[in-house]
Amino acid sequence: MSTAHPQVRRPGTLPALVLALTAAVLLTLTGCSSTPGAAASDSGTVAVGAPSSDGGKADQDGASDGDAEPSGGTEGGAPAAPAEVDIPSVGITSSLMDLGLNADGTVEVPPAEKGMTAGWYTGGAVPGETGAAVIIGHNDTRFGKAVFHDLKKIAKGADITVTDERGETAHFTVTATESVSKNSFPTDKVYGPTDDRALRLITCDGDFDAQGHPVNNLIVYATLA
Repeated sequence: MSTAHPQVRRPGTLPALVLALTAAVLLTLTGCSSTPGAAASDSGTVAVGAPSSDGGKADQDGASDGDAEPSGGTEGGAPAAPAEVDIPSVGITSSLMDLGLNADGTVEVPPAEKGMTAGWYTGGAVPGETGAAVIIGHNDTRFGKAVFHDLKKIAKGADITVTDERGETAHFTVTATESVSKNSFPTDKVYGPTDDRALRLITCDGDFDAQGHPVNNLIVYATLA
């Protein structure tokens, strides 16, 4: 896990070298720790195939609702970045920091000391826009329970509200959840292009390995209500 503050990047501004990465290249995303007080490492690792260069955004000409005004956007202007995520059914509310890619190609995550803050992956879609928007949060860190500790309690049909920097809200409805091995992370399913205005939440899940790291990821899938 990076101990520095995440670099702030907006979608579409990643260096060309990063955009050239293919799905065959594996990135390492630090997701959460095993238990409070865990020794050396703050978290387990998630093997994540490199997101495609379009950041999960579908071709606007082929979007099913491409004529609709983007959430938080203005005519002819860029959409506003997300600022907060709220999940009332499981008692989660968090501001959002921007997460991009580290210099070594790994996905940035919130530092352990900010375990109660989730992050938006800027290489994906802006929540409410066409494409896959991804929000990442810790389950636990060495400091204790973290922002997505109770995400496992979320149910199908639950509301997730994302508020942008302009104060505009986008409401998403949970369509499915799955716990997957970190060794077989569904990269295309999570990051791949989609015509939906989709949201994915990611944290750690499952039993612990010999090093005390969770072996699975919990992925929550939602679409704009």
